[in-house]
Amino acid sequence: MVAWRMTFFTPEYRKGREVIVISNDITFKTGSFSIAEDTLFQKASLLARELGIPRVYISANSGARIGLAEEIKHLFQVAWEDPAVPDKGFKYLYLTPEDFKKVSAMNSVHAELIEDEGESRYKITDIIGKEDGLGVENLQGSGIIAGETSRAYQETITISMVTCRTIGIGAYVVRLGQRVIQVENSHIILTGAAALNKLLGREVYSSNNQLGGVQIMANNGISHAVVPTDFEGVHLVLKWLSYMPKDMHSSIPIIQSLDPIDRDIEFCPTKTPYDPRHMVAGRMDPVTNKWESGFFDEGSWMEIMEKWAKSVVVGRARLGGIPLGVICVETRTVELEVPADPANDDSEAKLISQAGQVWFPDSAYKTAQAIKDFNKEKLPLMVFANWRGFSGGMKDMFDQVLKYGAYIVDAFVEYSQPVFIYIPPYAELRGGAWVVLDPSINLKHMEMYADPDSRGGVLEPEGTVEIKYRSKDLFKTMSRIDPECMQIRQQLAYPELKSDVKHHLEIKLQERQQKILPMYHQVAVAFADLHDTAGRMQDKNVIQVRLRYLWCRTVIFYP
Repeated sequence: MVAWRMTFFTPEYRKGREVIVISNDITFKTGSFSIAEDTLFQKASLLARELGIPRVYISANSGARIGLAEEIKHLFQVAWEDPAVPDKGFKYLYLTPEDFKKVSAMNSVHAELIEDEGESRYKITDIIGKEDGLGVENLQGSGIIAGETSRAYQETITISMVTCRTIGIGAYVVRLGQRVIQVENSHIILTGAAALNKLLGREVYSSNNQLGGVQIMANNGISHAVVPTDFEGVHLVLKWLSYMPKDMHSSIPIIQSLDPIDRDIEFCPTKTPYDPRHMVAGRMDPVTNKWESGFFDEGSWMEIMEKWAKSVVVGRARLGGIPLGVICVETRTVELEVPADPANDDSEAKLISQAGQVWFPDSAYKTAQAIKDFNKEKLPLMVFANWRGFSGGMKDMFDQVLKYGAYIVDAFVEYSQPVFIYIPPYAELRGGAWVVLDPSINLKHMEMYADPDSRGGVLEPEGTVEIKYRSKDLFKTMSRIDPECMQIRQQLAYPELKSDVKHHLEIKLQERQQKILPMYHQVAVAFADLHDTAGRMQDKNVIQVRLRYLWCRTVIFYP
Protein backbone atom coordinates (compact mmCIF):
# COMPACT_ATOMS: atom_id res chain seq x y z
CA MET A 1 0.00 0.00 0.00
CA VAL A 2 1.31 3.42 -0.95
CA ALA A 3 -0.14 6.82 0.00
CA TRP A 4 0.68 10.35 -1.14
CA ARG A 5 -0.35 13.83 -0.13
CA MET A 6 -0.37 15.55 -3.52
CA THR A 7 -0.93 19.10 -4.70
CA PHE A 8 -2.68 19.47 -8.07
CA PHE A 9 -2.38 22.73 -9.97
CA THR A 10 -5.53 22.92 -12.07
CA PRO A 11 -7.42 25.58 -14.06
CA GLU A 12 -9.95 25.81 -11.20
CA TYR A 13 -7.27 26.08 -8.51
CA ARG A 14 -4.18 27.68 -9.99
CA LYS A 15 -2.58 28.01 -6.55
CA GLY A 16 -3.06 24.27 -6.02
CA ARG A 17 -5.45 21.87 -4.34
CA GLU A 18 -4.42 19.04 -2.04
CA VAL A 19 -5.55 15.46 -2.54
CA ILE A 20 -4.78 12.27 -0.64
CA VAL A 21 -4.06 9.42 -3.07
CA ILE A 22 -3.98 5.83 -1.82
CA SER A 23 -2.98 2.89 -4.01
CA ASN A 24 -2.32 -0.81 -3.74
CA ASP A 25 1.10 -1.96 -4.92
CA ILE A 26 0.14 -5.02 -6.92
CA THR A 27 3.83 -5.96 -7.37
CA PHE A 28 4.07 -6.75 -3.64
CA LYS A 29 2.18 -9.87 -2.61
CA THR A 30 -0.33 -9.20 -5.42
CA GLY A 31 -1.56 -6.04 -3.68
CA SER A 32 -3.29 -7.98 -0.91
CA PHE A 33 -4.51 -6.32 2.30
CA SER A 34 -2.85 -7.23 5.58
CA ILE A 35 -2.55 -5.40 8.89
CA ALA A 36 0.21 -3.02 7.78
CA GLU A 37 -1.58 -2.16 4.54
CA ASP A 38 -4.88 -1.62 6.33
CA THR A 39 -3.20 0.62 8.92
CA LEU A 40 -1.60 2.80 6.26
CA PHE A 41 -4.88 3.00 4.33
CA GLN A 42 -6.79 3.98 7.47
CA LYS A 43 -4.32 6.69 8.51
CA ALA A 44 -4.13 8.22 5.03
CA SER A 45 -7.92 8.24 4.75
CA LEU A 46 -8.24 9.71 8.25
CA LEU A 47 -5.88 12.51 7.23
CA ALA A 48 -8.09 13.26 4.22
CA ARG A 49 -11.10 13.50 6.53
CA GLU A 50 -9.29 15.70 9.05
CA LEU A 51 -8.18 18.10 6.31
CA GLY A 52 -11.50 17.83 4.45
CA ILE A 53 -9.69 17.18 1.17
CA PRO A 54 -10.59 14.61 -1.54
CA ARG A 55 -9.45 11.02 -1.14
CA VAL A 56 -8.60 9.18 -4.36
CA TYR A 57 -8.09 5.42 -4.20
CA ILE A 58 -6.34 3.55 -7.03
CA SER A 59 -7.54 -0.03 -6.57
CA ALA A 60 -5.50 -2.99 -7.85
CA ASN A 61 -5.50 -5.83 -5.34
CA SER A 62 -6.26 -9.44 -4.48
CA GLY A 63 -8.38 -8.87 -1.40
CA ALA A 64 -7.46 -9.84 2.16
CA ARG A 65 -4.12 -11.63 2.41
CA ILE A 66 -4.10 -15.37 3.02
CA GLY A 67 -1.12 -16.94 4.75
CA LEU A 68 0.23 -20.08 6.42
CA ALA A 69 2.80 -20.47 9.16
CA GLU A 70 5.80 -21.46 7.08
CA GLU A 71 7.85 -22.36 10.17
CA ILE A 72 5.26 -25.04 11.04
CA LYS A 73 4.58 -26.07 7.46
CA HIS A 74 8.05 -27.64 7.18
CA LEU A 75 7.96 -29.41 10.55
CA PHE A 76 4.56 -30.97 11.24
CA GLN A 77 3.95 -34.72 11.17
CA VAL A 78 0.81 -36.76 10.47
CA ALA A 79 -0.67 -39.40 12.79
CA TRP A 80 -2.19 -41.87 10.31
CA GLU A 81 -4.92 -44.34 11.14
CA ASP A 82 -2.79 -46.93 9.37
CA PRO A 83 0.65 -45.69 8.25
CA ALA A 84 0.72 -48.42 5.63
CA VAL A 85 -2.59 -47.34 4.12
CA PRO A 86 -2.90 -43.49 4.06
CA ASP A 87 -6.26 -43.81 2.33
CA LYS A 88 -7.76 -44.77 5.69
CA GLY A 89 -7.24 -41.18 6.86
CA PHE A 90 -5.45 -39.50 9.71
CA LYS A 91 -6.11 -38.74 13.36
CA TYR A 92 -4.27 -35.45 13.97
CA LEU A 93 -1.22 -33.37 13.14
CA TYR A 94 1.64 -33.15 15.60
CA LEU A 95 5.20 -32.00 16.24
CA THR A 96 8.00 -34.06 17.67
CA PRO A 97 9.43 -32.82 21.00
CA GLU A 98 12.56 -31.67 19.19
CA ASP A 99 10.59 -29.66 16.60
CA PHE A 100 8.23 -28.28 19.22
CA LYS A 101 11.23 -26.97 21.15
CA LYS A 102 12.37 -25.08 18.00
CA VAL A 103 9.10 -23.17 17.64
CA SER A 104 7.76 -22.93 21.19
CA ALA A 105 9.61 -19.69 21.90
CA MET A 106 7.99 -18.10 18.81
CA ASN A 107 4.49 -18.67 20.20
CA SER A 108 3.54 -19.81 16.73
CA VAL A 109 1.70 -22.96 17.77
CA HIS A 110 -0.48 -24.33 20.58
CA ALA A 111 -0.09 -28.05 21.25
CA GLU A 112 -0.80 -30.60 23.94
CA LEU A 113 1.65 -33.28 25.00
CA ILE A 114 0.33 -36.80 24.46
CA GLU A 115 1.67 -40.33 24.38
CA ASP A 116 0.79 -42.27 21.24
CA GLU A 117 2.31 -45.19 19.39
CA GLY A 118 4.96 -45.53 22.06
CA GLU A 119 6.36 -41.99 21.85
CA SER A 120 5.76 -38.47 23.11
CA ARG A 121 4.08 -36.10 20.69
CA TYR A 122 2.85 -32.53 20.69
CA LYS A 123 -0.63 -32.69 19.15
CA ILE A 124 -1.29 -29.39 17.36
CA THR A 125 -4.49 -27.63 18.48
CA ASP A 126 -3.93 -24.09 17.09
CA ILE A 127 -1.46 -22.64 14.62
CA ILE A 128 -0.82 -18.98 15.45
CA GLY A 129 2.19 -18.22 13.27
CA LYS A 130 5.18 -16.13 14.24
CA GLU A 131 4.15 -13.37 11.84
CA ASP A 132 0.96 -11.34 11.82
CA GLY A 133 -1.28 -11.24 8.78
CA LEU A 134 -2.15 -14.87 8.13
CA GLY A 135 -5.92 -14.90 8.56
CA VAL A 136 -8.70 -13.36 10.62
CA GLU A 137 -6.60 -10.39 11.72
CA ASN A 138 -6.56 -9.35 8.07
CA LEU A 139 -10.34 -9.52 8.04
CA GLN A 140 -10.44 -7.31 11.12
CA GLY A 141 -8.24 -4.85 9.25
CA SER A 142 -10.62 -5.08 6.31
CA GLY A 143 -13.47 -4.15 8.62
CA ILE A 144 -11.48 -1.14 9.82
CA ILE A 145 -10.91 0.26 6.32
CA ALA A 146 -14.49 -0.53 5.32
CA GLY A 147 -15.76 1.56 8.23
CA GLU A 148 -13.19 4.26 7.51
CA THR A 149 -14.25 4.50 3.86
CA SER A 150 -17.91 4.76 4.83
CA ARG A 151 -17.06 7.64 7.15
CA ALA A 152 -14.86 9.23 4.47
CA TYR A 153 -17.75 9.24 2.00
CA GLN A 154 -19.90 11.04 4.56
CA GLU A 155 -17.25 13.64 5.44
CA THR A 156 -15.23 14.32 2.29
CA ILE A 157 -15.06 13.53 -1.42
CA THR A 158 -14.11 9.95 -2.28
CA ILE A 159 -13.23 8.71 -5.76
CA SER A 160 -11.96 5.25 -6.70
CA MET A 161 -10.36 4.00 -9.90
CA VAL A 162 -10.28 0.24 -10.47
CA THR A 163 -7.44 -0.99 -12.61
CA CYS A 164 -6.57 -4.66 -13.20
CA ARG A 165 -8.74 -6.10 -10.41
CA THR A 166 -10.21 -5.51 -6.97
CA ILE A 167 -11.36 -8.46 -4.89
CA GLY A 168 -13.22 -8.99 -1.63
CA ILE A 169 -12.55 -6.07 0.70
CA GLY A 170 -11.15 -4.16 -2.28
CA ALA A 171 -14.53 -4.44 -3.97
CA TYR A 172 -16.33 -3.24 -0.84
CA VAL A 173 -13.99 -0.28 -0.39
CA VAL A 174 -14.58 1.04 -3.91
CA ARG A 175 -18.33 0.61 -3.52
CA LEU A 176 -18.34 2.32 -0.12
CA GLY A 177 -16.56 5.29 -1.71
CA GLN A 178 -19.42 5.37 -4.29
CA ARG A 179 -17.78 7.28 -7.17
CA VAL A 180 -16.10 4.49 -9.15
CA ILE A 181 -14.18 4.63 -12.44
CA GLN A 182 -13.50 1.19 -13.91
CA VAL A 183 -10.84 0.51 -16.52
CA GLU A 184 -11.87 -1.88 -19.29
CA ASN A 185 -10.65 -5.47 -18.75
CA SER A 186 -10.56 -4.94 -14.98
CA HIS A 187 -12.97 -6.69 -12.65
CA ILE A 188 -14.67 -5.99 -9.32
CA ILE A 189 -15.49 -9.29 -7.61
CA LEU A 190 -16.05 -10.85 -4.21
CA THR A 191 -14.76 -14.34 -5.06
CA GLY A 192 -12.73 -15.52 -8.03
CA ALA A 193 -14.14 -17.69 -10.80
CA ALA A 194 -11.92 -20.66 -9.88
CA ALA A 195 -13.09 -20.63 -6.25
CA LEU A 196 -16.74 -20.39 -7.31
CA ASN A 197 -16.31 -23.27 -9.74
CA LYS A 198 -14.87 -25.40 -6.93
CA LEU A 199 -17.77 -24.43 -4.70
CA LEU A 200 -20.28 -25.32 -7.41
CA GLY A 201 -18.47 -28.56 -8.23
CA ARG A 202 -18.25 -27.87 -11.96
CA GLU A 203 -16.73 -25.46 -14.45
CA VAL A 204 -19.33 -22.71 -14.68
CA TYR A 205 -17.45 -19.42 -14.95
CA SER A 206 -14.65 -19.03 -17.43
CA SER A 207 -13.13 -15.76 -16.13
CA ASN A 208 -13.33 -13.12 -13.43
CA ASN A 209 -14.48 -10.59 -16.02
CA GLN A 210 -17.61 -12.70 -16.41
CA LEU A 211 -18.38 -12.01 -12.74
CA GLY A 212 -17.37 -8.39 -12.33
CA GLY A 213 -16.26 -6.92 -15.63
CA VAL A 214 -17.54 -3.64 -17.00
CA GLN A 215 -20.48 -5.39 -18.66
CA ILE A 216 -21.73 -6.21 -15.13
CA MET A 217 -20.54 -3.32 -12.99
CA ALA A 218 -21.38 -0.49 -15.40
CA ASN A 219 -24.84 -1.95 -16.00
CA ASN A 220 -25.67 -2.25 -12.29
CA GLY A 221 -24.44 1.21 -11.26
CA ILE A 222 -21.42 0.16 -9.19
CA SER A 223 -19.11 1.75 -11.76
CA HIS A 224 -20.06 5.34 -12.56
CA ALA A 225 -17.83 5.48 -15.63
CA VAL A 226 -15.79 3.13 -17.82
CA VAL A 227 -12.49 4.12 -19.48
CA PRO A 228 -10.24 2.20 -21.89
CA THR A 229 -6.88 2.92 -20.19
CA ASP A 230 -5.34 3.89 -16.86
CA PHE A 231 -4.27 7.23 -18.34
CA GLU A 232 -7.83 8.10 -19.30
CA GLY A 233 -8.99 6.95 -15.87
CA VAL A 234 -6.63 9.39 -14.14
CA HIS A 235 -7.73 12.11 -16.57
CA LEU A 236 -11.36 11.45 -15.65
CA VAL A 237 -10.53 11.65 -11.94
CA LEU A 238 -9.14 15.14 -12.55
CA LYS A 239 -12.20 16.13 -14.59
CA TRP A 240 -14.54 14.96 -11.83
CA LEU A 241 -12.52 16.89 -9.27
CA SER A 242 -12.86 20.03 -11.39
CA TYR A 243 -16.56 20.19 -10.38
CA MET A 244 -15.84 19.70 -6.68
CA PRO A 245 -14.51 22.02 -3.94
CA LYS A 246 -10.85 21.80 -2.99
CA ASP A 247 -11.89 20.96 0.56
CA MET A 248 -15.07 20.66 2.58
CA HIS A 249 -14.53 24.14 4.06
CA SER A 250 -14.45 25.86 0.66
CA SER A 251 -17.11 26.70 -1.88
CA ILE A 252 -17.41 25.00 -5.27
CA PRO A 253 -14.96 26.07 -8.01
CA ILE A 254 -16.50 28.74 -10.25
CA ILE A 255 -14.71 29.47 -13.51
CA GLN A 256 -15.07 32.14 -16.16
CA SER A 257 -17.43 30.71 -18.76
CA LEU A 258 -16.98 31.44 -22.45
CA ASP A 259 -20.67 30.63 -22.99
CA PRO A 260 -22.79 33.79 -22.33
CA ILE A 261 -25.27 33.22 -19.53
CA ASP A 262 -27.91 35.41 -21.21
CA ARG A 263 -27.97 33.51 -24.50
CA ASP A 264 -31.10 31.73 -25.70
CA ILE A 265 -31.38 27.95 -25.48
CA GLU A 266 -31.61 26.81 -29.08
CA PHE A 267 -32.63 23.18 -28.58
CA CYS A 268 -36.19 23.03 -27.33
CA PRO A 269 -37.95 19.89 -26.04
CA THR A 270 -40.76 18.56 -28.21
CA LYS A 271 -44.02 16.71 -27.65
CA THR A 272 -42.49 13.62 -29.25
CA PRO A 273 -39.81 11.58 -27.42
CA TYR A 274 -36.30 13.05 -27.60
CA ASP A 275 -32.83 12.49 -26.16
CA PRO A 276 -32.67 14.51 -22.90
CA ARG A 277 -28.91 14.91 -23.37
CA HIS A 278 -29.68 17.28 -26.24
CA MET A 279 -31.65 19.45 -23.81
CA VAL A 280 -28.82 19.76 -21.29
CA ALA A 281 -25.78 19.65 -23.59
CA GLY A 282 -26.98 20.71 -27.04
CA ARG A 283 -26.68 18.87 -30.34
CA MET A 284 -25.77 19.17 -33.99
CA ASP A 285 -29.00 19.77 -35.90
CA PRO A 286 -29.40 16.82 -38.31
CA VAL A 287 -31.17 19.00 -40.91
CA THR A 288 -29.13 22.21 -40.94
CA ASN A 289 -25.90 20.64 -39.63
CA LYS A 290 -25.58 23.60 -37.26
CA TRP A 291 -24.97 23.49 -33.51
CA GLU A 292 -28.05 23.92 -31.29
CA SER A 293 -27.05 24.98 -27.79
CA GLY A 294 -28.47 23.26 -24.72
CA PHE A 295 -29.26 24.49 -21.24
CA PHE A 296 -25.77 24.26 -19.73
CA ASP A 297 -22.45 25.77 -20.79
CA GLU A 298 -21.21 24.20 -24.00
CA GLY A 299 -18.84 21.29 -23.41
CA SER A 300 -19.43 21.15 -19.65
CA TRP A 301 -21.82 18.17 -19.47
CA MET A 302 -20.36 14.95 -17.99
CA GLU A 303 -22.72 12.00 -17.61
CA ILE A 304 -22.25 9.33 -14.94
CA MET A 305 -23.83 5.87 -14.51
CA GLU A 306 -24.84 6.00 -18.18
CA LYS A 307 -25.34 2.25 -18.65
CA TRP A 308 -27.41 1.71 -15.50
CA ALA A 309 -31.12 2.54 -15.13
CA LYS A 310 -31.29 4.29 -18.48
CA SER A 311 -34.72 5.84 -17.90
CA VAL A 312 -32.98 8.51 -15.80
CA VAL A 313 -29.95 10.52 -16.96
CA VAL A 314 -27.59 12.02 -14.35
CA GLY A 315 -24.33 13.92 -14.48
CA ARG A 316 -22.50 17.15 -13.77
CA ALA A 317 -22.43 20.35 -15.81
CA ARG A 318 -21.80 24.09 -15.51
CA LEU A 319 -24.13 27.05 -15.75
CA GLY A 320 -22.31 30.35 -16.23
CA GLY A 321 -19.19 28.62 -14.90
CA ILE A 322 -20.94 27.31 -11.76
CA PRO A 323 -20.83 23.50 -11.38
CA LEU A 324 -24.14 21.72 -10.75
CA GLY A 325 -25.47 18.22 -10.38
CA VAL A 326 -28.03 17.38 -13.05
CA ILE A 327 -30.91 14.88 -13.18
CA CYS A 328 -33.21 14.57 -16.18
CA VAL A 329 -35.64 12.08 -17.65
CA GLU A 330 -35.41 9.78 -20.65
CA THR A 331 -38.60 10.27 -22.65
CA ARG A 332 -37.93 7.36 -25.01
CA THR A 333 -38.47 3.67 -24.29
CA VAL A 334 -35.25 2.02 -23.10
CA GLU A 335 -34.20 -1.60 -22.72
CA LEU A 336 -32.93 -3.28 -19.58
CA GLU A 337 -30.55 -6.18 -20.23
CA VAL A 338 -30.60 -8.95 -17.66
CA PRO A 339 -27.75 -11.44 -18.27
CA ALA A 340 -28.15 -15.18 -17.90
CA ASP A 341 -26.29 -16.76 -14.98
CA PRO A 342 -24.26 -19.79 -16.11
CA ALA A 343 -24.58 -21.24 -12.60
CA ASN A 344 -28.35 -21.52 -13.01
CA ASP A 345 -29.48 -23.88 -15.77
CA ASP A 346 -32.93 -22.27 -15.82
CA SER A 347 -31.53 -18.76 -16.22
CA GLU A 348 -31.74 -17.01 -19.56
CA ALA A 349 -30.83 -13.56 -20.83
CA LYS A 350 -33.73 -11.11 -20.89
CA LEU A 351 -34.39 -7.82 -22.60
CA ILE A 352 -36.99 -5.80 -20.68
CA SER A 353 -38.54 -2.65 -22.13
CA GLN A 354 -39.00 0.32 -19.81
CA ALA A 355 -41.27 3.20 -20.79
CA GLY A 356 -40.02 6.76 -20.77
CA GLN A 357 -41.09 9.28 -18.11
CA VAL A 358 -41.53 6.56 -15.48
CA TRP A 359 -39.49 5.80 -12.36
CA PHE A 360 -38.66 2.10 -12.11
CA PRO A 361 -36.90 0.51 -9.10
CA ASP A 362 -33.45 0.88 -10.67
CA SER A 363 -33.94 4.45 -11.91
CA ALA A 364 -35.46 5.57 -8.59
CA TYR A 365 -32.43 4.17 -6.79
CA LYS A 366 -30.12 5.84 -9.32
CA THR A 367 -31.87 9.17 -8.72
CA ALA A 368 -31.52 8.89 -4.94
CA GLN A 369 -27.87 7.87 -5.23
CA ALA A 370 -27.04 10.79 -7.53
CA ILE A 371 -28.76 13.28 -5.19
CA LYS A 372 -26.78 11.90 -2.26
CA ASP A 373 -23.47 12.12 -4.15
CA PHE A 374 -24.08 15.66 -5.37
CA ASN A 375 -24.97 16.79 -1.87
CA LYS A 376 -21.67 15.45 -0.54
CA GLU A 377 -19.93 17.39 -3.32
CA LYS A 378 -21.69 20.62 -2.23
CA LEU A 379 -23.15 21.05 -5.71
CA PRO A 380 -26.38 22.92 -6.46
CA LEU A 381 -28.82 20.55 -8.14
CA MET A 382 -30.91 21.02 -11.28
CA VAL A 383 -33.73 18.52 -11.86
CA PHE A 384 -35.58 18.57 -15.18
CA ALA A 385 -38.81 16.95 -14.02
CA ASN A 386 -40.82 14.98 -16.57
CA TRP A 387 -42.23 11.93 -14.79
CA ARG A 388 -45.73 10.52 -15.16
CA GLY A 389 -45.23 8.59 -11.95
CA PHE A 390 -43.67 5.44 -10.50
CA SER A 391 -44.07 2.00 -12.01
CA GLY A 392 -46.48 0.14 -9.76
CA GLY A 393 -46.81 -3.31 -11.30
CA MET A 394 -46.48 -6.45 -9.22
CA LYS A 395 -42.86 -7.12 -10.19
CA ASP A 396 -41.81 -3.53 -9.62
CA MET A 397 -43.50 -3.48 -6.23
CA PHE A 398 -41.70 -6.73 -5.40
CA ASP A 399 -38.45 -5.14 -6.61
CA GLN A 400 -38.95 -2.38 -4.01
CA VAL A 401 -39.85 0.62 -6.13
CA LEU A 402 -41.59 2.04 -3.05
CA LYS A 403 -38.42 1.82 -0.99
CA TYR A 404 -36.26 3.50 -3.63
CA GLY A 405 -38.85 6.20 -4.20
CA ALA A 406 -38.70 6.93 -0.47
CA TYR A 407 -34.91 7.13 -0.75
CA ILE A 408 -35.39 10.12 -3.09
CA VAL A 409 -37.30 11.96 -0.34
CA ASP A 410 -34.63 11.04 2.21
CA ALA A 411 -31.93 12.42 -0.08
CA PHE A 412 -33.78 15.72 -0.61
CA VAL A 413 -34.42 16.14 3.11
CA GLU A 414 -30.65 16.03 3.70
CA TYR A 415 -29.75 18.29 0.76
CA SER A 416 -27.96 21.43 1.94
CA GLN A 417 -27.42 23.23 -1.40
CA PRO A 418 -29.90 24.98 -3.73
CA VAL A 419 -32.20 22.61 -5.63
CA PHE A 420 -34.03 23.80 -8.74
CA ILE A 421 -36.89 21.63 -9.99
CA TYR A 422 -37.93 22.66 -13.50
CA ILE A 423 -40.77 21.18 -15.55
CA PRO A 424 -39.72 21.73 -19.20
CA PRO A 425 -42.02 22.46 -22.18
CA TYR A 426 -44.51 19.65 -22.90
CA ALA A 427 -43.31 17.80 -19.79
CA GLU A 428 -45.59 16.57 -17.03
CA LEU A 429 -45.17 15.80 -13.37
CA ARG A 430 -47.85 13.67 -11.76
CA GLY A 431 -48.86 11.65 -8.73
CA GLY A 432 -46.10 10.19 -6.59
CA ALA A 433 -43.46 11.67 -8.88
CA TRP A 434 -44.61 15.17 -7.88
CA VAL A 435 -44.71 14.17 -4.22
CA VAL A 436 -41.03 13.13 -4.04
CA LEU A 437 -39.97 16.37 -5.79
CA ASP A 438 -42.23 18.85 -4.04
CA PRO A 439 -40.29 21.78 -2.51
CA SER A 440 -42.17 21.38 0.78
CA ILE A 441 -39.81 18.45 1.46
CA ASN A 442 -36.99 20.94 2.03
CA LEU A 443 -38.36 24.50 1.85
CA LYS A 444 -35.03 26.05 2.78
CA HIS A 445 -33.25 24.75 -0.31
CA MET A 446 -35.79 23.62 -2.92
CA GLU A 447 -37.67 25.66 -5.52
CA MET A 448 -39.91 24.55 -8.39
CA TYR A 449 -40.49 26.27 -11.73
CA ALA A 450 -42.64 25.25 -14.68
CA ASP A 451 -42.73 26.16 -18.37
CA PRO A 452 -46.12 27.59 -19.47
CA ASP A 453 -46.55 24.56 -21.74
CA SER A 454 -45.93 22.02 -18.97
CA ARG A 455 -48.50 20.13 -16.92
CA GLY A 456 -48.83 18.81 -13.39
CA GLY A 457 -51.54 16.91 -11.54
CA VAL A 458 -52.58 13.82 -9.65
CA LEU A 459 -53.49 11.84 -12.79
CA GLU A 460 -53.19 12.36 -16.50
CA PRO A 461 -56.34 13.96 -17.99
CA GLU A 462 -57.49 10.63 -19.44
CA GLY A 463 -57.33 9.05 -16.00
CA THR A 464 -59.11 11.96 -14.38
CA VAL A 465 -61.92 11.78 -16.95
CA GLU A 466 -62.26 8.05 -16.37
CA ILE A 467 -63.00 8.74 -12.70
CA LYS A 468 -64.50 12.21 -12.55
CA TYR A 469 -66.14 12.78 -15.96
CA ARG A 470 -67.89 9.53 -16.80
CA SER A 471 -70.50 8.88 -19.48
CA LYS A 472 -73.42 10.20 -17.42
CA ASP A 473 -71.53 13.47 -16.94
CA LEU A 474 -70.74 13.61 -20.65
CA PHE A 475 -74.44 13.13 -21.49
CA LYS A 476 -75.32 16.01 -19.18
CA THR A 477 -72.77 18.19 -20.94
CA MET A 478 -74.22 17.20 -24.33
CA SER A 479 -77.72 18.10 -23.15
CA ARG A 480 -76.42 21.47 -22.06
CA ILE A 481 -74.35 22.31 -25.15
CA ASP A 482 -75.37 20.26 -28.21
CA PRO A 483 -78.35 21.92 -30.01
CA GLU A 484 -79.75 18.65 -31.31
CA CYS A 485 -79.66 16.97 -27.89
CA MET A 486 -81.21 20.07 -26.37
CA GLN A 487 -84.03 20.01 -28.93
CA ILE A 488 -84.76 16.31 -28.38
CA ARG A 489 -84.81 16.77 -24.61
CA GLN A 490 -87.25 19.66 -24.97
CA GLN A 491 -89.51 17.42 -27.05
CA LEU A 492 -89.23 14.63 -24.49
CA ALA A 493 -90.29 17.03 -21.79
CA TYR A 494 -93.68 17.62 -23.51
CA PRO A 495 -96.27 16.16 -21.07
CA GLU A 496 -98.78 14.85 -23.61
CA LEU A 497 -96.20 12.97 -25.68
CA LYS A 498 -97.39 9.65 -27.04
CA SER A 499 -95.44 6.58 -25.98
CA ASP A 500 -94.38 5.56 -29.49
CA VAL A 501 -93.14 9.09 -30.24
CA LYS A 502 -91.36 9.17 -26.92
CA HIS A 503 -89.69 5.86 -27.68
CA HIS A 504 -88.64 7.15 -31.08
CA LEU A 505 -87.17 10.33 -29.56
CA GLU A 506 -85.27 8.35 -26.90
CA ILE A 507 -83.70 6.19 -29.59
CA LYS A 508 -82.85 9.28 -31.58
CA LEU A 509 -81.26 10.86 -28.48
CA GLN A 510 -79.17 7.76 -27.78
CA GLU A 511 -77.98 7.65 -31.39
CA ARG A 512 -77.00 11.30 -31.22
CA GLN A 513 -75.20 10.84 -27.93
CA GLN A 514 -73.22 7.87 -29.21
CA LYS A 515 -72.33 9.75 -32.38
CA ILE A 516 -70.86 12.74 -30.59
CA LEU A 517 -69.53 10.86 -27.53
CA PRO A 518 -65.91 10.53 -28.84
CA MET A 519 -65.71 14.27 -29.49
CA TYR A 520 -67.19 15.12 -26.12
CA HIS A 521 -64.72 12.74 -24.51
CA GLN A 522 -61.97 14.88 -26.05
CA VAL A 523 -63.73 17.96 -24.71
CA ALA A 524 -63.73 16.41 -21.24
CA VAL A 525 -60.03 15.55 -21.53
CA ALA A 526 -59.29 19.16 -22.54
CA PHE A 527 -61.38 20.36 -19.59
CA ALA A 528 -59.43 18.13 -17.20
CA ASP A 529 -56.14 19.19 -18.79
CA LEU A 530 -56.91 22.85 -18.04
CA HIS A 531 -56.80 21.92 -14.34
CA ASP A 532 -53.13 20.87 -14.77
CA THR A 533 -51.66 24.02 -16.31
CA ALA A 534 -48.68 25.97 -15.03
CA GLY A 535 -51.06 28.88 -14.47
CA ARG A 536 -53.02 26.88 -11.92
CA MET A 537 -49.78 25.64 -10.33
CA GLN A 538 -48.70 29.22 -9.82
CA ASP A 539 -52.13 30.27 -8.56
CA LYS A 540 -52.01 27.48 -5.97
CA ASN A 541 -48.47 28.50 -4.93
CA VAL A 542 -46.98 25.08 -5.60
CA ILE A 543 -44.36 26.57 -7.96
CA GLN A 544 -42.32 29.75 -7.71
CA VAL A 545 -43.31 31.12 -11.09
CA ARG A 546 -44.05 30.16 -14.67
CA LEU A 547 -40.74 30.29 -16.50
CA ARG A 548 -40.29 30.16 -20.26
CA TYR A 549 -37.64 27.58 -21.17
CA LEU A 550 -35.75 29.84 -23.57
CA TRP A 551 -35.00 32.29 -20.76
CA CYS A 552 -34.48 29.99 -17.82
CA ARG A 553 -30.66 29.93 -18.04
CA THR A 554 -30.57 33.54 -16.93
CA VAL A 555 -33.32 33.23 -14.31
CA ILE A 556 -31.75 30.17 -12.66
CA PHE A 557 -28.33 31.85 -12.71
CA TYR A 558 -29.74 35.05 -11.15
CA PRO A 559 -32.47 33.65 -8.85
